[in-house]
Amino acid sequence: MPTKLADYQNKYQCVRFERRDGILQMTLHTDGGSLRWGFGPHGELPDAFYDVGNDRENRVVILTGTGAEFSGPRATPGTSSFPTRPGIERIDRIHWEGRHLLMKLLDIEVPVISAINGPAWRHSEIPLLCDIVLAADTVQFQDSAHFASEVVPGDGMHIVMPLLLGMNRGRYYLLTGQTLDAQKAHEFGLVAEVLPADRVLARAWEIAGDLAKK
Repeated sequence: MPTKLADYQNKYQCVRFERRDGILQMTLHTDGGSLRWGFGPHGELPDAFYDVGNDRENRVVILTGTGAEFSGPRATPGTSSFPTRPGIERIDRIHWEGRHLLMKLLDIEVPVISAINGPAWRHSEIPLLCDIVLAADTVQFQDSAHFASEVVPGDGMHIVMPLLLGMNRGRYYLLTGQTLDAQKAHEFGLVAEVLPADRVLARAWEIAGDLAKK
């Protein structure tokens, strides 16, 4: 059965939802600040994307973040995504969630606009897979969860980035921990518009309003 906003509006710890005139805004956060990836968001977002996609009253979706960054943390020398070796049950769960994280996003049948409010250090493939990608001029992209943190590139990054950047640029990005700023991302075609940080969300609502009219 289709879901209703009331079914999931207060269901998730890492997402706030608000809807006006059929436009649903999903705001990612961790305790009210910028999203910090971990097992919590990794487990919640596949279900959140499913609920959003299953709600027939959503006509356009806006995905944005909180505070100065869209998502983190950034990779730092000597860090690892798995400081202690996880058990096989945890690895199996991560593998399942990693696939459904992207597939449930792609299953949302209405237009999805990402309003990237700041650096997307971790899981930048999520906002980059949206139908329209808007970025603040402070945005930077990095795959901090994988090669830069002693993990083989995965979670869809190993597929998405070569598709978006081209094979050679994509592999370089993944295997060097490269950071791309907003202007370079625009030059490479990752984002459609680069705007001042205080204009990104308003521009997303402007585009969403035009789409909803159609």
